[in-house]
Amino acid sequence: MKVLANDGLAQSGVAALENAGFEVILTTVAQNQLLDYINTNEVTVLLVRSATTVRTDIIDGCPSLKIIGRGGVGMDNIDVAYAREKGLHVINTPAASSHSVAELVFGHLYGISRFLHHSNREMPLEGDSNFKGLKKAYANGVELKGKTLGVLGIGRIGQATAKVALGAGMKVIAFDPFIENVNLELDFFDGQTVNFEIETISKEEVLKQADFITLHVPSQDEYVIGAPEFDLMKSSAIIVNAARGGVVDEVALVQALSEGKIKGAALDVFEKEPKPEIQLLMNPGLSLSPHIGAATGEAQDRIGTELAEQISAILK
Repeated sequence: MKVLANDGLAQSGVAALENAGFEVILTTVAQNQLLDYINTNEVTVLLVRSATTVRTDIIDGCPSLKIIGRGGVGMDNIDVAYAREKGLHVINTPAASSHSVAELVFGHLYGISRFLHHSNREMPLEGDSNFKGLKKAYANGVELKGKTLGVLGIGRIGQATAKVALGAGMKVIAFDPFIENVNLELDFFDGQTVNFEIETISKEEVLKQADFITLHVPSQDEYVIGAPEFDLMKSSAIIVNAARGGVVDEVALVQALSEGKIKGAALDVFEKEPKPEIQLLMNPGLSLSPHIGAATGEAQDRIGTELAEQISAILK
């Protein structure tokens, strides 16, 4: 049986699938050629990440397909319900990339709190001619220890992010419409563990109390953060969206930054990927990355292995 990993697959996953007797194809097929390629090669399993979409045309037009797999959490690019109605298995790896996303969130938080997104641009340009000026410009950094992190969505990734925050000495508050409380166990290098109980509160209270805010929610029909939400935040607040493009109103975000309603923001995802709005790319109040939350070698190894295990369990 053939597995087409159209958006790539870690070598660990390739090896696990091949050891289980599958033929793994790593060719990247253009979206408009995908249906014909699957049929010509009688592909049984189609694996994607965020670049490839799997809609009704492929689901209806590819009788050899038995499994559609998403390497990651969100499956917005797959017509999941329709595929399952047609008898296909749809799988993903919801836990594999949680810690990688959490670390990226904190990469942005630490960077923007110490103006690294600015100084990394300006030092090559002015470091030799305006060293003292840059030093003064970036002199008012903020520490994360002792501050409050507000987590909107305390599922797997939200919990992983909360654990990093607790390890950094932060207070964590959270909102989630589906979860009342969570017990977080922090594991340390020497085998010690510490448990923290977090009870969720209202979204409004999170926005009012938090010094830093991070989103870990699925795609929604309406914005999770828009103008009314920015009005509730502290003027010193910094917000990070490493969840989904479209959960933050980017127009309202730019306006909130320009009016000083918040101090800064970081985006790993955008409403118009892969062509984010230019006013975002050029905005000095933003720390930006190109949707790389799960892009670590460790996460990709876990994703590949988990997909291989699920595929083998279904088809063997």
